[in-house]
Amino acid sequence: MTLVKWKRPAMNGQTSTSVTHSPISDLLENFFGDSLYPNEYSNFVPAVNLSEDENQYMVELSAPGFNKENFKLEVHKGVLSISGNHEEEKETKEKNYSRKEYNRGSFVRKFTLPESAKEDAIDAKYENGILKVSIPKQEEAKRAPKEIRIS
Repeated sequence: MTLVKWKRPAMNGQTSTSVTHSPISDLLENFFGDSLYPNEYSNFVPAVNLSEDENQYMVELSAPGFNKENFKLEVHKGVLSISGNHEEEKETKEKNYSRKEYNRGSFVRKFTLPESAKEDAIDAKYENGILKVSIPKQEEAKRAPKEIRIS
């Protein structure tokens, strides 16, 4: 199996985890003692499990708090792209104040599919915080290996 994880390119020499931070935001964050980016989904990259059996490849993506409508799956030129958007709004009203928070975030994960993947029969299901994608194998890929004797 050759499902290959796609890695987000670095921007301006920074690693992909520090793309949203700048020296100014780090300075202000240290000064005020609280993150300027409290959004728990702003740098969210869901964990993925890859596996296979004799009939299919499986991708399990952990994304709790999402809805199935938050995901988009596409296959283009042998690359499976899984993306998601999450928006959440919380409002707290007390005697002397009102507070409203918004959480927004998105992610994209890309995987190069093996030649034996049957792209037109990919199926996905989201339940209990896990997106399960099954990628059937073509018939010729299902053939069991046969030992050949040397005479």
